[in-house]
Amino acid sequence: MRNPTALLPYLLLAAALAGGLLWREAQTIPGVGHSVSSGNVAVGGPFSLTDQDGHARPLSDFRGKYVLLYFGYTRCPDVCPTTLAVMGAALAKLGMQAARVVPVFVTVDPARDTPAILKLYVKSFGPRFVGLTGSAAELAKVEHEYRVVAVRHPLPGGGYAMDHSSVVYLLGPDGKLVAFYDEAITADTLAKDLRRRL
Repeated sequence: MRNPTALLPYLLLAAALAGGLLWREAQTIPGVGHSVSSGNVAVGGPFSLTDQDGHARPLSDFRGKYVLLYFGYTRCPDVCPTTLAVMGAALAKLGMQAARVVPVFVTVDPARDTPAILKLYVKSFGPRFVGLTGSAAELAKVEHEYRVVAVRHPLPGGGYAMDHSSVVYLLGPDGKLVAFYDEAITADTLAKDLRRRL
């Protein structure tokens, strides 16, 4: 019978190699708070939705500025408010440069997130936030273009929550995707990346 401890150095070597590969991948993929450059990924496109004041707002309204775009819903208990707070804090760190960035929140829950609800919600994250809603069909089209997943999840006793993907998209002054960030991004890391791009 072979000595099982003789395999230990080989197992440790394999574990070290696997760990190194995972660490390398973690530097370039969503999931650990890093920026990911888009390359030639076909994500995004023009849209026109309704803002928190009831006005039609096409993406072209923001032409010439960078757009931080996030999809969520106002009744989200944790991820959405945390991510929007990070966006607001990152913009505060940019000082005067923040004027070149528009933070935009698009609801995935049009049945409940009316313009009036959005207005109350987004102003708590900063005066420059834009909240957008629309019909279910309009939002489904935008979600598809930005590869957003949003599924209604029934809750015990009635009501529902929205299970949704959590990605912050950075669009360039031409409206095209420049980068995206996952929900683990910190205000410091986001501000640093934005400052480099601005």
